[in-house]
Amino acid sequence: MRAIIVGAGITGPVTAMALQKAGIEATVHEAYDRTADGVGAYLTLAPNGLAALQVLDIDHHDLGGFDTPALELRGSGGRVLARLGMGRDDDAGTVSQTVRRSDLYTRLRDEAVRRGISVEYGKRLVDATVVPGAGSRAAGAAGVVGPPGAGAAGVVASFADGTTAEGDLLIGADGLHSRTRAILDPACPPPRYTGLLNTGGYASGVTVDGPRGVFTMTFGKRAFFAYANRGPGDVWWFANVPRAREASADELAAWTPERWRAELERLFADDAGPALELIAATPQVIGPWNTLDLPRVPVWHRGPIGLVGDAAHGISPTSGQGASLAIEDGVLLARFLRDHRDPAEAFAAFEELRRGRVERLIAQAKRTSNQKIPNPLTRVLRDRVILPLVSRAAARSTRDWVTDYRIDWNTPTTPTPTPR
Repeated sequence: MRAIIVGAGITGPVTAMALQKAGIEATVHEAYDRTADGVGAYLTLAPNGLAALQVLDIDHHDLGGFDTPALELRGSGGRVLARLGMGRDDDAGTVSQTVRRSDLYTRLRDEAVRRGISVEYGKRLVDATVVPGAGSRAAGAAGVVGPPGAGAAGVVASFADGTTAEGDLLIGADGLHSRTRAILDPACPPPRYTGLLNTGGYASGVTVDGPRGVFTMTFGKRAFFAYANRGPGDVWWFANVPRAREASADELAAWTPERWRAELERLFADDAGPALELIAATPQVIGPWNTLDLPRVPVWHRGPIGLVGDAAHGISPTSGQGASLAIEDGVLLARFLRDHRDPAEAFAAFEELRRGRVERLIAQAKRTSNQKIPNPLTRVLRDRVILPLVSRAAARSTRDWVTDYRIDWNTPTTPTPTPR
Protein backbone atom coordinates (compact mmCIF):
# COMPACT_ATOMS: atom_id res chain seq x y z
CA MET A 1 0.00 0.00 0.00
CA ARG A 2 1.25 3.47 -0.87
CA ALA A 3 0.05 6.78 0.59
CA ILE A 4 0.12 10.33 -0.72
CA ILE A 5 0.38 12.81 2.16
CA VAL A 6 -0.44 16.46 1.48
CA GLY A 7 1.29 18.86 3.88
CA ALA A 8 4.74 18.81 5.48
CA GLY A 9 3.95 20.69 8.68
CA ILE A 10 3.72 18.79 11.96
CA THR A 11 1.06 16.27 10.97
CA GLY A 12 2.47 15.16 7.62
CA PRO A 13 5.90 13.89 8.71
CA VAL A 14 4.42 12.27 11.84
CA THR A 15 1.80 10.46 9.77
CA ALA A 16 4.44 9.33 7.27
CA MET A 17 6.65 7.91 10.04
CA ALA A 18 3.67 6.14 11.63
CA LEU A 19 2.69 4.65 8.27
CA GLN A 20 6.26 3.46 7.80
CA LYS A 21 6.06 1.73 11.19
CA ALA A 22 2.85 0.09 9.95
CA GLY A 23 4.60 -1.15 6.79
CA ILE A 24 3.04 1.42 4.45
CA GLU A 25 5.08 3.57 2.09
CA ALA A 26 4.33 7.31 2.03
CA THR A 27 5.54 10.41 0.23
CA VAL A 28 4.93 13.86 1.72
CA HIS A 29 4.02 16.68 -0.68
CA GLU A 30 4.43 20.27 0.55
CA ALA A 31 2.85 23.26 -1.22
CA TYR A 32 5.66 25.70 -0.52
CA ASP A 33 8.99 25.73 -2.31
CA ARG A 34 10.84 25.98 0.98
CA THR A 35 10.39 24.83 4.54
CA ALA A 36 9.11 26.82 7.49
CA ASP A 37 12.52 26.83 9.20
CA GLY A 38 12.87 29.80 11.53
CA VAL A 39 9.30 30.98 10.93
CA GLY A 40 6.55 31.57 13.46
CA ALA A 41 5.87 31.57 17.15
CA TYR A 42 5.78 28.64 19.59
CA LEU A 43 3.39 26.00 20.85
CA THR A 44 2.96 23.54 23.69
CA LEU A 45 3.09 19.78 23.34
CA ALA A 46 1.06 18.12 26.07
CA PRO A 47 1.89 14.69 27.58
CA ASN A 48 -0.64 12.93 25.31
CA GLY A 49 1.12 14.31 22.21
CA LEU A 50 4.56 13.47 23.60
CA ALA A 51 3.40 9.93 24.37
CA ALA A 52 2.21 9.55 20.76
CA LEU A 53 5.67 10.60 19.57
CA GLN A 54 7.19 7.99 21.85
CA VAL A 55 5.26 5.34 19.88
CA LEU A 56 7.47 6.41 16.96
CA ASP A 57 10.63 6.29 19.14
CA ILE A 58 10.95 10.08 19.10
CA ASP A 59 12.35 11.44 22.36
CA HIS A 60 10.71 14.72 23.38
CA HIS A 61 14.03 15.89 24.81
CA ASP A 62 15.29 16.14 21.22
CA LEU A 63 12.65 18.65 20.12
CA GLY A 64 14.46 21.76 21.37
CA GLY A 65 11.83 22.85 23.87
CA PHE A 66 11.64 23.20 27.63
CA ASP A 67 9.49 21.75 30.42
CA THR A 68 6.29 23.67 31.19
CA PRO A 69 4.80 21.74 34.10
CA ALA A 70 2.12 24.20 35.25
CA LEU A 71 0.28 27.44 34.65
CA GLU A 72 -0.87 30.12 37.08
CA LEU A 73 -3.90 32.29 36.33
CA ARG A 74 -4.03 35.82 37.73
CA GLY A 75 -6.40 38.76 37.69
CA SER A 76 -5.43 42.17 36.29
CA GLY A 77 -4.32 43.27 39.76
CA GLY A 78 -1.98 40.30 40.18
CA ARG A 79 -4.10 38.14 42.50
CA VAL A 80 -3.65 34.38 41.90
CA LEU A 81 -6.94 32.86 40.76
CA ALA A 82 -5.92 29.28 39.98
CA ARG A 83 -2.92 27.03 39.50
CA LEU A 84 -3.20 24.11 37.09
CA GLY A 85 -0.79 21.35 36.18
CA MET A 86 -0.07 21.01 32.46
CA GLY A 87 -0.17 17.24 32.57
CA ARG A 88 1.09 14.97 35.30
CA ASP A 89 4.45 13.28 35.49
CA ASP A 90 4.13 9.71 34.25
CA ASP A 91 6.53 6.83 34.73
CA ALA A 92 8.80 8.32 32.07
CA GLY A 93 8.86 11.73 33.76
CA THR A 94 6.98 13.42 30.92
CA VAL A 95 5.50 16.90 31.34
CA SER A 96 4.32 19.41 28.74
CA GLN A 97 6.96 20.91 26.48
CA THR A 98 6.98 24.38 24.93
CA VAL A 99 8.88 24.55 21.65
CA ARG A 100 9.30 26.93 18.73
CA ARG A 101 6.98 25.82 15.97
CA SER A 102 9.78 26.01 13.40
CA ASP A 103 12.07 23.86 15.56
CA LEU A 104 9.36 21.21 15.79
CA TYR A 105 8.75 21.30 12.02
CA THR A 106 12.45 20.95 11.34
CA ARG A 107 13.11 18.11 13.75
CA LEU A 108 10.13 16.05 12.62
CA ARG A 109 10.86 16.60 8.93
CA ASP A 110 14.55 15.81 9.33
CA GLU A 111 13.75 12.65 11.28
CA ALA A 112 11.30 11.53 8.58
CA VAL A 113 13.93 12.10 5.88
CA ARG A 114 16.55 10.28 7.98
CA ARG A 115 14.19 7.31 8.06
CA GLY A 116 14.02 7.27 4.26
CA ILE A 117 10.73 9.11 3.74
CA SER A 118 10.59 11.37 0.69
CA VAL A 119 9.44 14.99 1.15
CA GLU A 120 8.74 16.91 -2.06
CA TYR A 121 8.40 20.70 -2.10
CA GLY A 122 6.55 23.05 -4.45
CA LYS A 123 3.66 20.55 -4.70
CA ARG A 124 0.51 22.60 -4.16
CA LEU A 125 -2.52 20.31 -4.42
CA VAL A 126 -5.08 21.30 -7.05
CA ASP A 127 -7.27 18.22 -7.29
CA ALA A 128 -7.52 14.61 -6.19
CA THR A 129 -9.39 12.00 -8.20
CA VAL A 130 -10.31 8.45 -7.31
CA VAL A 131 -9.33 6.27 -10.28
CA PRO A 132 -9.96 2.52 -10.61
CA GLY A 133 -6.64 0.71 -10.73
CA ALA A 134 -4.50 3.76 -9.92
CA GLY A 135 -3.51 2.40 -6.55
CA SER A 136 -2.39 -0.91 -8.02
CA ARG A 137 -0.29 0.85 -10.65
CA ALA A 138 1.37 3.05 -8.03
CA ALA A 139 2.06 0.08 -5.79
CA GLY A 140 3.47 -1.94 -8.64
CA ALA A 141 5.75 0.88 -9.71
CA ALA A 142 7.04 1.20 -6.17
CA GLY A 143 7.74 -2.51 -5.97
CA VAL A 144 5.45 -3.12 -2.99
CA VAL A 145 2.31 -5.15 -2.57
CA GLY A 146 -0.87 -3.27 -3.47
CA PRO A 147 -4.41 -3.76 -2.20
CA PRO A 148 -6.33 -6.89 -3.21
CA GLY A 149 -7.88 -6.98 -6.66
CA ALA A 150 -6.29 -5.91 -9.92
CA GLY A 151 -8.79 -3.10 -10.37
CA ALA A 152 -8.53 -1.70 -6.86
CA ALA A 153 -9.23 2.04 -6.73
CA GLY A 154 -6.47 4.49 -6.04
CA VAL A 155 -5.98 8.24 -6.03
CA VAL A 156 -4.35 10.56 -8.52
CA ALA A 157 -3.25 13.88 -7.00
CA SER A 158 -2.72 16.83 -9.33
CA PHE A 159 -0.40 19.66 -8.35
CA ALA A 160 -0.15 23.27 -9.47
CA ASP A 161 3.24 22.67 -11.11
CA GLY A 162 1.61 20.27 -13.59
CA THR A 163 2.84 17.05 -12.00
CA THR A 164 0.76 14.22 -10.58
CA ALA A 165 1.20 11.48 -8.00
CA GLU A 166 -0.58 8.13 -7.72
CA GLY A 167 -1.25 6.09 -4.62
CA ASP A 168 -3.67 3.77 -2.90
CA LEU A 169 -4.87 6.59 -0.63
CA LEU A 170 -4.42 10.30 -0.01
CA ILE A 171 -4.17 11.90 3.42
CA GLY A 172 -4.86 15.61 3.74
CA ALA A 173 -2.56 16.95 6.45
CA ASP A 174 -2.72 20.43 4.96
CA GLY A 175 -3.96 22.45 7.90
CA LEU A 176 -6.76 24.82 8.77
CA HIS A 177 -7.18 26.08 5.20
CA SER A 178 -6.99 22.59 3.71
CA ARG A 179 -7.34 22.17 -0.03
CA THR A 180 -8.02 18.47 0.53
CA ARG A 181 -11.01 19.36 2.73
CA ALA A 182 -12.38 21.65 0.01
CA ILE A 183 -12.07 18.84 -2.54
CA LEU A 184 -13.90 16.40 -0.29
CA ASP A 185 -16.66 18.88 0.57
CA PRO A 186 -16.83 22.21 -1.29
CA ALA A 187 -19.73 23.22 1.00
CA CYS A 188 -17.74 22.76 4.22
CA PRO A 189 -18.12 25.79 6.52
CA PRO A 190 -15.00 27.97 6.65
CA PRO A 191 -12.89 28.31 9.80
CA ARG A 192 -14.59 30.27 12.59
CA TYR A 193 -13.11 33.39 14.11
CA THR A 194 -12.97 33.02 17.91
CA GLY A 195 -13.00 36.73 18.83
CA LEU A 196 -9.28 37.10 19.54
CA LEU A 197 -6.15 38.30 17.79
CA ASN A 198 -2.99 36.43 18.68
CA THR A 199 0.51 37.84 19.12
CA GLY A 200 3.72 37.04 20.97
CA GLY A 201 7.47 37.14 21.09
CA TYR A 202 10.76 36.30 22.78
CA ALA A 203 12.05 38.82 25.32
CA SER A 204 15.76 38.85 26.04
CA GLY A 205 17.90 40.34 28.78
CA VAL A 206 15.02 40.62 31.22
CA THR A 207 14.34 38.78 34.48
CA VAL A 208 10.90 37.76 35.78
CA ASP A 209 9.75 36.19 39.02
CA GLY A 210 8.52 32.64 39.24
CA PRO A 211 9.76 29.09 38.65
CA ARG A 212 11.34 28.22 35.35
CA GLY A 213 8.86 26.99 32.74
CA VAL A 214 5.67 27.84 34.63
CA PHE A 215 3.30 29.98 32.56
CA THR A 216 1.92 33.02 34.35
CA MET A 217 -1.31 34.10 32.67
CA THR A 218 -3.15 37.33 33.41
CA PHE A 219 -6.75 38.23 32.61
CA GLY A 220 -5.98 41.89 31.97
CA LYS A 221 -8.44 44.75 31.94
CA ARG A 222 -8.28 44.98 28.15
CA ALA A 223 -6.47 41.84 26.94
CA PHE A 224 -4.93 38.53 28.06
CA PHE A 225 -1.18 38.19 28.64
CA ALA A 226 0.98 35.13 29.42
CA TYR A 227 4.68 34.46 29.82
CA ALA A 228 7.10 31.71 30.82
CA ASN A 229 10.69 31.96 32.00
CA ARG A 230 12.75 29.69 29.74
CA GLY A 231 16.01 30.57 31.42
CA PRO A 232 18.08 33.53 32.59
CA GLY A 233 17.24 36.52 30.42
CA ASP A 234 15.00 34.47 28.11
CA VAL A 235 11.22 34.89 28.47
CA TRP A 236 8.62 33.65 25.98
CA TRP A 237 5.26 35.43 25.96
CA PHE A 238 1.98 35.68 24.09
CA ALA A 239 -1.10 37.87 24.23
CA ASN A 240 -4.72 37.48 23.13
CA VAL A 241 -6.35 40.73 22.08
CA PRO A 242 -10.17 40.88 21.84
CA ARG A 243 -11.60 42.07 18.55
CA ALA A 244 -15.29 41.89 17.64
CA ARG A 245 -14.80 40.82 14.03
CA GLU A 246 -12.16 38.95 12.09
CA ALA A 247 -9.45 41.21 10.70
CA SER A 248 -8.93 41.20 6.94
CA ALA A 249 -5.50 40.68 5.41
CA ASP A 250 -5.27 44.40 4.68
CA GLU A 251 -6.19 45.28 8.27
CA LEU A 252 -3.56 42.93 9.66
CA ALA A 253 -0.95 44.33 7.29
CA ALA A 254 -1.78 47.87 8.45
CA TRP A 255 -0.48 46.98 11.92
CA THR A 256 3.14 47.92 11.35
CA PRO A 257 5.56 46.68 14.03
CA GLU A 258 5.68 50.18 15.54
CA ARG A 259 1.90 50.62 15.59
CA TRP A 260 1.30 47.15 17.01
CA ARG A 261 3.88 47.57 19.77
CA ALA A 262 2.29 50.87 20.75
CA GLU A 263 -1.14 49.22 20.80
CA LEU A 264 0.09 46.44 23.09
CA GLU A 265 1.62 49.00 25.44
CA ARG A 266 -1.74 50.76 25.63
CA LEU A 267 -3.64 47.53 26.25
CA PHE A 268 -1.49 46.44 29.20
CA ALA A 269 -0.69 49.84 30.71
CA ASP A 270 -3.04 49.38 33.68
CA ASP A 271 -2.31 45.72 34.52
CA ALA A 272 -0.01 44.32 37.18
CA GLY A 273 2.89 42.18 36.01
CA PRO A 274 5.82 42.50 33.62
CA ALA A 275 3.90 42.76 30.31
CA LEU A 276 5.22 46.22 29.39
CA GLU A 277 8.79 45.30 30.28
CA LEU A 278 8.63 42.10 28.24
CA ILE A 279 7.17 43.83 25.20
CA ALA A 280 9.89 46.47 25.36
CA ALA A 281 12.58 43.76 25.61
CA THR A 282 11.29 41.90 22.53
CA PRO A 283 13.28 42.72 19.37
CA GLN A 284 10.53 41.52 17.02
CA VAL A 285 6.92 41.13 18.10
CA ILE A 286 5.17 38.39 16.12
CA GLY A 287 1.70 39.09 14.78
CA PRO A 288 -1.08 39.93 15.04
CA TRP A 289 -3.09 37.14 13.42
CA ASN A 290 -6.67 35.94 13.73
CA THR A 291 -7.40 33.03 16.05
CA LEU A 292 -9.55 30.47 14.20
CA ASP A 293 -11.03 27.04 14.76
CA LEU A 294 -13.25 24.49 13.02
CA PRO A 295 -16.16 23.52 15.30
CA ARG A 296 -17.32 20.70 13.03
CA VAL A 297 -16.11 19.39 9.69
CA PRO A 298 -19.00 17.37 8.21
CA VAL A 299 -16.91 15.24 5.84
CA TRP A 300 -13.63 13.70 7.03
CA HIS A 301 -13.23 11.19 4.21
CA ARG A 302 -14.61 9.86 0.95
CA GLY A 303 -13.33 6.55 -0.38
CA PRO A 304 -9.51 6.45 -0.17
CA ILE A 305 -9.17 10.19 0.62
CA GLY A 306 -9.22 11.43 4.22
CA LEU A 307 -8.20 14.21 6.59
CA VAL A 308 -6.04 14.42 9.72
CA GLY A 309 -4.95 17.17 12.10
CA ASP A 310 -6.16 20.74 11.66
CA ALA A 311 -7.61 19.85 8.27
CA ALA A 312 -10.22 17.74 10.08
CA HIS A 313 -10.57 19.53 13.42
CA GLY A 314 -8.81 22.86 13.77
CA ILE A 315 -8.71 23.92 17.41
CA SER A 316 -7.92 27.25 19.08
CA PRO A 317 -4.38 27.59 20.51
CA THR A 318 -6.11 28.32 23.82
CA SER A 319 -6.49 24.56 24.20
CA GLY A 320 -2.76 23.85 24.21
CA GLN A 321 -3.73 20.72 22.27
CA GLY A 322 -3.53 21.53 18.55
CA ALA A 323 -0.18 19.88 17.84
CA SER A 324 -0.80 17.03 20.28
CA LEU A 325 -4.13 16.10 18.67
CA ALA A 326 -2.50 16.20 15.23
CA ILE A 327 0.27 13.86 16.38
CA GLU A 328 -2.30 11.51 17.92
CA ASP A 329 -4.14 11.53 14.58
CA GLY A 330 -1.12 10.49 12.56
CA VAL A 331 -0.29 7.54 14.80
CA LEU A 332 -3.90 6.39 15.17
CA LEU A 333 -4.69 6.59 11.45
CA ALA A 334 -1.59 4.54 10.65
CA ARG A 335 -2.75 1.93 13.16
CA PHE A 336 -6.14 1.65 11.44
CA LEU A 337 -4.57 1.50 7.98
CA ARG A 338 -2.29 -1.27 9.22
CA ASP A 339 -5.28 -3.34 10.30
CA HIS A 340 -7.76 -2.56 7.49
CA ARG A 341 -6.96 -3.59 3.94
CA ASP A 342 -9.50 -1.10 2.56
CA PRO A 343 -8.42 2.55 3.14
CA ALA A 344 -12.06 3.67 3.12
CA GLU A 345 -12.81 1.35 6.04
CA ALA A 346 -9.73 2.60 7.89
CA PHE A 347 -10.76 6.25 7.47
CA ALA A 348 -14.28 5.45 8.69
CA ALA A 349 -13.00 3.62 11.78
CA PHE A 350 -10.58 6.45 12.49
CA GLU A 351 -13.37 9.05 12.34
CA GLU A 352 -15.62 6.98 14.59
CA LEU A 353 -12.89 6.89 17.23
CA ARG A 354 -11.71 10.50 16.95
CA ARG A 355 -14.64 12.81 16.24
CA GLY A 356 -16.12 12.82 19.75
CA ARG A 357 -12.81 13.55 21.49
CA VAL A 358 -11.66 16.35 19.22
CA GLU A 359 -15.01 18.14 18.95
CA ARG A 360 -15.40 18.06 22.73
CA LEU A 361 -11.97 19.67 23.05
CA ILE A 362 -12.76 22.32 20.39
CA ALA A 363 -15.90 23.32 22.28
CA GLN A 364 -13.97 23.46 25.55
CA ALA A 365 -11.27 25.64 23.98
CA LYS A 366 -13.89 28.06 22.65
CA ARG A 367 -15.33 28.47 26.15
CA THR A 368 -11.83 29.22 27.43
CA SER A 369 -11.33 31.77 24.65
CA ASN A 370 -14.56 33.47 25.65
CA GLN A 371 -13.23 33.92 29.19
CA LYS A 372 -10.29 35.91 27.76
CA ILE A 373 -12.63 38.58 26.39
CA PRO A 374 -13.11 41.20 29.14
CA ASN A 375 -16.69 41.33 30.38
CA PRO A 376 -17.54 43.14 33.63
CA LEU A 377 -20.69 41.05 34.06
CA THR A 378 -18.93 37.68 33.96
CA ARG A 379 -15.51 38.61 35.34
CA VAL A 380 -16.57 38.30 38.99
CA LEU A 381 -18.15 34.89 38.38
CA ARG A 382 -15.03 33.71 36.55
CA ASP A 383 -12.54 35.01 39.12
CA ARG A 384 -14.40 34.16 42.32
CA VAL A 385 -16.28 30.98 41.41
CA ILE A 386 -15.32 29.23 38.18
CA LEU A 387 -11.51 29.35 38.29
CA PRO A 388 -11.16 28.52 42.01
CA LEU A 389 -13.48 25.54 41.50
CA VAL A 390 -11.48 24.37 38.48
CA SER A 391 -8.25 24.72 40.45
CA ARG A 392 -9.54 22.67 43.39
CA ALA A 393 -11.00 19.99 41.11
CA ALA A 394 -7.72 19.68 39.22
CA ALA A 395 -5.77 19.33 42.46
CA ARG A 396 -8.03 16.48 43.61
CA SER A 397 -8.23 14.64 40.29
CA THR A 398 -6.11 11.58 39.66
CA ARG A 399 -7.00 11.33 35.95
CA ASP A 400 -7.20 13.81 33.09
CA TRP A 401 -9.18 12.67 30.03
CA VAL A 402 -7.19 15.04 27.80
CA THR A 403 -3.54 14.59 28.75
CA ASP A 404 -3.76 11.00 30.01
CA TYR A 405 -4.83 9.72 26.58
CA ARG A 406 -2.49 6.97 25.33
CA ILE A 407 -2.32 4.95 22.11
CA ASP A 408 -1.95 1.19 22.32
CA TRP A 409 -0.04 0.58 19.09
CA ASN A 410 0.41 -3.17 19.48
CA THR A 411 -3.26 -4.12 19.95
CA PRO A 412 -4.97 -4.72 16.59
CA THR A 413 -7.96 -2.49 15.84
CA THR A 414 -9.62 -5.32 13.91
CA PRO A 415 -8.44 -8.64 12.55
CA THR A 416 -7.10 -8.39 8.99
CA PRO A 417 -8.41 -11.28 6.89
CA THR A 418 -5.75 -13.50 5.42
CA PRO A 419 -5.73 -13.22 1.60
CA ARG A 420 -6.90 -16.38 -0.13
